[in-house]
Amino acid sequence: MDLEAEILKEHSKRQTVRIARWIGPDKRRFRQLMELLLRGDRIVTQRAAWILSSCYEFHPQLITPWLPALLKKMQEPDVHDALKRNVVRLLSCIDIPKPLLGTVVSLCFDYFNSVDAPIAVKVHSMTVLQRVAAQQPDLKRELQTSIELMIPYFGPALQARARIVIRQLARDQNPRNRRNAG
Repeated sequence: MDLEAEILKEHSKRQTVRIARWIGPDKRRFRQLMELLLRGDRIVTQRAAWILSSCYEFHPQLITPWLPALLKKMQEPDVHDALKRNVVRLLSCIDIPKPLLGTVVSLCFDYFNSVDAPIAVKVHSMTVLQRVAAQQPDLKRELQTSIELMIPYFGPALQARARIVIRQLARDQNPRNRRNAG
């Protein structure tokens, strides 16, 4: 299969899933996708990001070795919102390797506090930060403060998610809940 031609052929859920299934657990095919995602033009990157997300659903183990390259790509200027959305969504589901935590936290705070970031990127960033804060208690206060400062500027959907995160952070800080959770 000419992967780039197939990516450009059609932008649909059906085509995305078809390509992700073709890639399957094959590391060489996944490498082809990642090379297009990391070095392709804007349209190819946008569509490849959606395929990446589908590949994760079928074969999550393929993503971890590529996290450093994905994080580097996300720090480039003018990166497509689809890449941000799909990668941060993946980060909200996986155990982030410790050496990458600092970069991930920094990116997620930048996206969360950005006035230009799309809502989905903000929501997934909040989730990533909440998950990291559960393991890194020093982050809880900073995240809670950021949310409280930003919440008046959010629309209803983002406000609802922010309230859920704040409640979860408070629950995680309560020693009684930690004792009962174990």
